[in-house]
Amino acid sequence: MKNLYVTGYRSYEVSVFTPDDPKLKYIKLYIKKRLTDYIHEGLEWVIISGNLGTELWTGEVVLDLKKDYPELKLAMLLPYTGFQSKWNEKNQLLFNSIVEKADYLNYTSNSDYSNPSQLKNHQDFIMRNTEGCLLFYDTEHEGKVKFYYDKARQYQESSTYEIDLISFDELQWFITDLEEEEFQ
Repeated sequence: MKNLYVTGYRSYEVSVFTPDDPKLKYIKLYIKKRLTDYIHEGLEWVIISGNLGTELWTGEVVLDLKKDYPELKLAMLLPYTGFQSKWNEKNQLLFNSIVEKADYLNYTSNSDYSNPSQLKNHQDFIMRNTEGCLLFYDTEHEGKVKFYYDKARQYQESSTYEIDLISFDELQWFITDLEEEEFQ
């Protein structure tokens, strides 16, 4: 897979409200592990839509991974202009720090938000232009990413689109393994 879309829970959906939240360290480490596996299989582009939470954390992880894998590219494909304009200053600073270092930035709609069809068109575009997605999503715990997951499953019926999920159990096993390694 050369082009991978990464999305998942928003920060508030997993109760992560500060950059020093201990949960965030493990979430990022696991995203890094999963992306590294993809890189070893030929991943070239990670695409995010700039949402708070999983997507911006992934942006940070990709920018860090580029130190060891300079061929890896980060694309931010936003659903409309002014996407982050209503966010608080702290969130806008994080967003802008990733935008500044992204290899590619564009919009699927060249106007500010006006209707839900912009989000639907954005999802359709992402699916048509990536080979699969890595979703931090557990079907037992719904969040906004459920909309993309449902649409991707439907798209998968008529394509070879891959859906790779990160569940809470999988994340917990990763954390347990890390903690066991630390105490050995």
